Amino acid sequence: MLLLLVFLVSVLPLSTDGGEIFLGTESKPHSRPYMAFIKYYDRNSYIHRCGGFLVEKDIIMTAAHCLGRKMSVTLGAHNIREQKNIQIIPVHKAKPHEDYNGITLVNDIMLLKLERRAQLNSFVKTIALPKSQDWVKPGQVCTVSGWGELPNCSLSDRLQELNLEVQNSQKCQILESYNNSTQLCVGNPKETRATGEGDSGGPFVCDNVAQGIVSRPHCTGQLPQVFTRISSFIPWIKKTIKLLQQP
Repeated sequence: MLLLLVFLVSVLPLSTDGGEIFLGTESKPHSRPYMAFIKYYDRNSYIHRCGGFLVEKDIIMTAAHCLGRKMSVTLGAHNIREQKNIQIIPVHKAKPHEDYNGITLVNDIMLLKLERRAQLNSFVKTIALPKSQDWVKPGQVCTVSGWGELPNCSLSDRLQELNLEVQNSQKCQILESYNNSTQLCVGNPKETRATGEGDSGGPFVCDNVAQGIVSRPHCTGQLPQVFTRISSFIPWIKKTIKLLQQP
């Protein structure tokens, strides 16, 4: 998102605590068919949104702090205001990690079971997950993407993306509760490009594998930032998917 101010939105004016990608670029339409646009309501009936990604035909992965009421998922979208080729599927059941901490955002991972399976096609596809032993190395450049609110308060209807660099864990040790075994330190402190809260739940994709989940963005897009390290949760993911898919 090089010279454009960017990021997350919804089909309705939404609250601004969902996350933003600052200074990104618009994605090539449908180049990231695993992306999911998540809309939900809080206890006061305000609409919120997060990103997510399709890991099974009926399973979405996102951040635990994106949990809400009347959750629905839109798949196959580039411009979320256009109805062509999209699939809107209600969430049947949400399963955040049992040890998720809403204050520190430790274990910030959640799986959503959809009411029906998505129809896979050129617009909707699953994305691969890492193996337990996979370890993203500092210096590796990966991509986050999502829809969101621009810093000038206008809304972006089209999917945006941003490249960010994995940092040495020491860069995030100054952040309270950072744990390198379950989290990723991401960003490039020499640049001002960053994700904001509107990117929450979106994937951090390295070589076509979802290695992280946008978890703890800073206000004003400060860097570095903390993402959930997916490879640390593979046993939990497998167990939880099995439970969610039981009749």
